[in-house]
Amino acid sequence: MRPEAAEKVAEEALRGEVDAVVAFHDGDIRAALTTLLLDCHHLRLQLALSDKGMSRGMTAERTTGVEGI
Repeated sequence: MRPEAAEKVAEEALRGEVDAVVAFHDGDIRAALTTLLLDCHHLRLQLALSDKGMSRGMTAERTTGVEGI
């Protein structure tokens, strides 16, 4: 699938969700984008914290590999 076609499919699939987010913010696109960017920032922070915690835990308790996972 060409990149342009993939973008079109993704855009159509998310159209209803985008409309719902904008409607939730009473049509204020800037507020909708701000909320989504804050959510994205929060999720990236959570992922980074999770990654650090897993790495530390795996190396502290296992010395032969990741067999039990």
